[in-house]
Amino acid sequence: MVLGREEIVRDIGAACREVFSTMLGVEVVLGEPYVQKEMLGSADGVMSQIGLAGTWTGAGSIICSAECACRMASHLLATEYPAVDHEVLDAVAELTNMIVGSFKTLIEPRTGPLGLSIPSVVYGRNFTIRNGTDEWTIIPVRSEDHQMEIRVCLARTRSR
Repeated sequence: MVLGREEIVRDIGAACREVFSTMLGVEVVLGEPYVQKEMLGSADGVMSQIGLAGTWTGAGSIICSAECACRMASHLLATEYPAVDHEVLDAVAELTNMIVGSFKTLIEPRTGPLGLSIPSVVYGRNFTIRNGTDEWTIIPVRSEDHQMEIRVCLARTRSR
């Protein structure tokens, strides 16, 4: 079974809209998706990533500013967070889990069963992101006055 980029964008967009609407009570606007051949570069803010494994493997991640992470945590937990702390990092990890988990459920009829790893969260300035995959589908997402990116890489597992 082939899983095309359009299907990935459609399903991650649906999962993102559903999670933000239901869990945060906010609407999101999806920007124009694009492909990045290698996820390598410098970033600031918060990045949460979850691995996918099965007959297809890959990962899904959210990358956003510290301010955006605090705002999402404030909506999710109904408490104001003026600065990133462990609760904000946990909230971003949980949002990543919900979005990537919903995406996984949407694509499993085409990919077969997939497992999810636990989220890994990074927070800081000028950290470098490097993954061993060839292509990431990147979907810019705007919520209120904040911008973030949802990134997905997914490839059929090579048989040995």
